[in-house]
Parts: sequence; structure tokens; C-alpha cells
Amino acid sequence: MLVTHEIPSIESYLNLRRAAGLSSMSREGAKKGLPSTLFAVSLMEGGQLIGMGRVVGDGGLQFLVCDIAVHPEEQGKGYGKTIMKEIKHYIDEQVPAEGIVSLIADKLADRLYEQYGFLHAAPDSLGMWFKQRQL
Repeated sequence: MLVTHEIPSIESYLNLRRAAGLSSMSREGAKKGLPSTLFAVSLMEGGQLIGMGRVVGDGGLQFLVCDIAVHPEEQGKGYGKTIMKEIKHYIDEQVPAEGIVSLIADKLADRLYEQYGFLHAAPDSLGMWFKQRQL
């Protein structure tokens, strides 16, 4: 398994999201959004994307950890931890002390993120989201 900091191709990104059971994203959205990635982690095996994670945001104040995914056939091998270790290193090196790093965790995945210092925002804050429409 090879760890890179390259942004996945649109096709690989969409395919891994679908395989890992993440919500669908449009090709147009991926084409526009992926190049704006602040930091990417891609896990490659035999030229195939088997895991990924991204940090997006404004680069100074707000940072969002997103798109954490591992292909179902590769889950249980510690690849989620590998992705988060790379992301945590980026956060430690690049996010200013006043910066806010957030993420929305699926249930049970919060246990992985807690290992890297992420805390539940409740009761002080509550995570919310708005989706324009379902694809």
C-alpha cells in the first residue's frame, strides 16, 4: 500500500465514495471541488485508490476534514488510522492555534476521530448541515 498526498482523480473519488457507502456526489461538483483541496491523503494499491481523506477550507480560519473512506474490501486493516495520522500531521503543522478544525462523523466512526484529538461539540455546539438536494 502506497500513501500519497495527491488529490484523487474525479473517477476514483466518485467510485470510492460509492463503494464505501458515502453519499453520492456529482461529477461536476467533484471537478470543481477537488482542485480546491487544502490537503489530501490517497492510499493506493496496485494503481487503485483504496482509501482517501481530505481537508478543505479557507486555509487560515476554518478547516473541514471530509471524505474519509476506505474500500470495504480493505477495511479492518488500519487504513482509516493511516489516513487520520496523515491528516493530523497536516493539522499540527499547518493549522494556526486559532484555527477551527471540524468534521461530521458517522456513528461509530467518532471513535476513530477521538483517537486523534477530536471531541464531540455537544452540548456547547451542535453539528448541522444543509444539502441542496439528494442525488
